[in-house]
Amino acid sequence: MADATDDRLRLLIERIERLEEEKKGIADDIRDVYAEAKAVGYDPKIMRQVVRLRKMKPDDRNEMEMVLDTYKAALGLG
Repeated sequence: MADATDDRLRLLIERIERLEEEKKGIADDIRDVYAEAKAVGYDPKIMRQVVRLRKMKPDDRNEMEMVLDTYKAALGLG
């Protein structure tokens, strides 16, 4: 019984390790795309913000923008 449990644990750990490697590869690819965008004149910092906004639900994005506008007005930022 312990051997089967040990094998199962080993297989799960190995799967996690493979996925972590894939995740690192994908993160490297994303970084390369931002570097490419920068090389042709786009601002990666702004692009990251746009990606973050596009991930949000429209209602959440609208609420965040309203709160941001309120804070900006309170600070005289227009």
